[in-house]
Amino acid sequence: MNLDGLLDELASRFPAARLLQKPAQLAPYESDALTAFRSRPAAVLLAATQDDVIQAVRLCHHHSVPFVARGSGTSLSGGSLPVENGLVIALNKLDRIVRLDPAQRIAVVEPGVINLDVSRAAAPYGLYYAPDPSSQLICTIGGNVAFNSGGAHCLKYGMTANHVLGVKAVLPDGEVVQLGGESLENVGPDLTGFFVGSEGLFGVALEITLRLLPKPQLYRTVLAAYDSLEAAGDAVAMVVASGLLPGAMEIMDALAIEAAEAAVHAGYPRDAAALLIVELEGERIQVEAEFAHLLQVIEGSNPKTVTVAKDDADRARIWKGRKSAFSAVGRLSPDYLVQDGVVPRSRLGEALATIERLSRKHDLRVANVFHAGDGNLHPLILFNGRVAGELERAEELAGEIIQMCIDLGGSITGEHGVGMEKRQHMNTMFTATDLEVMAELRRALDPAEISNRGKMFPAGEAPALRSHGPHPLERQGVISRE
Repeated sequence: MNLDGLLDELASRFPAARLLQKPAQLAPYESDALTAFRSRPAAVLLAATQDDVIQAVRLCHHHSVPFVARGSGTSLSGGSLPVENGLVIALNKLDRIVRLDPAQRIAVVEPGVINLDVSRAAAPYGLYYAPDPSSQLICTIGGNVAFNSGGAHCLKYGMTANHVLGVKAVLPDGEVVQLGGESLENVGPDLTGFFVGSEGLFGVALEITLRLLPKPQLYRTVLAAYDSLEAAGDAVAMVVASGLLPGAMEIMDALAIEAAEAAVHAGYPRDAAALLIVELEGERIQVEAEFAHLLQVIEGSNPKTVTVAKDDADRARIWKGRKSAFSAVGRLSPDYLVQDGVVPRSRLGEALATIERLSRKHDLRVANVFHAGDGNLHPLILFNGRVAGELERAEELAGEIIQMCIDLGGSITGEHGVGMEKRQHMNTMFTATDLEVMAELRRALDPAEISNRGKMFPAGEAPALRSHGPHPLERQGVISRE
């Protein structure tokens, strides 16, 4: 690794105002939203153009220096944690919506574009971008692509991978490739799907072609309160069993309700043990018919109260409470860990009961907020980092929750990624052969493992580097190069 050589070349090409090297300048980049992990890079490049990114990656490859691409830093798994003495390539200035084609219902955007800004730009044409993470006010499309982000409405519309048609990317060796295109139907391997969710191990997205959807004619939003989390979980199973496919189904427990009320005054019933938000959306005739059915199902689940949003403002209030829950929990505790795992919907009640038991075992409060429709749990573990041993207990509890997800037939992550946080669970989730195949794919694109080094794979000695001939995707003739 020739770090000095890299820094000299970067300094000769970029102004000092965009090449940060002083300790005070680097401090904001030492961690992402998972602040339990910190690492200081050698430098941060504030890229202003796609060519800046390409040059930086090629220089890193030439000097064998690891790099990490970063957007808004909202990752909750340590996915954008810098590599010690490596380079951070900050992409926030690459925020152009290159093209928006309402006829084809696509938007071509750079990686630094904010998620919600895509829907804002598409709104005049009656279109929107469906994936809606809770952090959509600040998270970037590049980060969404890296972690295959979901959101409240992923039950009906799917994850980021279901809405990315093509990706222009720079691979770790500096070559620029075009994966996919502008059509829903592509010939050959799904290389776009291969890239989405790769957590930065396969390079950096430069332009992303997104699929846009027509805005629903009508929304019907129901807020049901329950005496227990298990009852709310059972209500989810009843809605699914009824044959309805809501746009979203979300659950919040008492602690999450308390936090949301303190932060945004959403008007939630404070005496509820759990809240279930169910939203139908689509064409007016269909939604009205489904709404009558939904109310019957909800009433049959024995709720304490049922509230229906009267208008758009009422609907926005309900969702504001849910989408503010993560940050609002900071009002209840000086520190907290956000976990992310998946269980089968049929075992939601069992999973929530187990989390309650583990909370008592470790004497730590847990606020539960999750995408109930696809079983994606987001338990928030509250602790005080100034109290000796509490962080360690919180991490142990988080690990036991992830192990529970695996034991119940689920997954260690739904949308936050593996990053640094869950690497130790990969050996439990996957076989040694699975992991070796993943590593082989990664090394095929990045033999020196300079792109987001140290993420996703179990900690320990790096796999042996292997020599490769022509690029495997090039041999298959399935990528084009500039």
